[in-house]
Amino acid sequence: MRFPDLGGDRMREAGFSLVELLVVAGLIATTGAMAVPHLLVAMEDTHTSGAARYVSAQLQRARMEALGRSTHVALRFSQTGSGYSYAVYVDGNGNGVRSADINQGIDRQLGAQERLPDQFEGVDFGLLPGLPPVEPGGAAPGTDPIKLGSSEILSFSATGTSSSGSLYIRGRESAQYVVRVFGDTARIRILRFDAQAGRWMPL
Repeated sequence: MRFPDLGGDRMREAGFSLVELLVVAGLIATTGAMAVPHLLVAMEDTHTSGAARYVSAQLQRARMEALGRSTHVALRFSQTGSGYSYAVYVDGNGNGVRSADINQGIDRQLGAQERLPDQFEGVDFGLLPGLPPVEPGGAAPGTDPIKLGSSEILSFSATGTSSSGSLYIRGRESAQYVVRVFGDTARIRILRFDAQAGRWMPL
């Protein structure tokens, strides 16, 4: 006696499809797990580059203030227990922005003091260990991320020039940037450290 086919062939086909679906799902999960670290690195780098651009914009804003006010305007950087802070000051007596004049209230502060981690979580002025010099033949940055000569002040003049310096900005893990200011022209340049190539690359 022959019984009617109640869809066994279709069920078997569906079963094979389910196995295939599970295999594909496993492959997607494995590939996704492999991609997560790369995605996190890319996100950190984007976050840190945003902080570098923000610092660059703050420097450009200070320069415009100096031009508009026809006097010196500067950013003073200070190391705190949890990192670094900075604030903008305007010259109050015609001799440039100086720490002594700031402490005496002669050079007054413009706006609030800021910290990079408040704007960009996990990012601050800092250095990866063993960084090479930005320019071949130059000095390696060492351990101090605020390179402004013997000063803690980066100043812009009423004529559009500035003091020179480099501000190193580090992400939570491996992202590393530097914002450089060139005195004669007050030109601002951002570079990124490419760890794979072992060298600095312009942004």
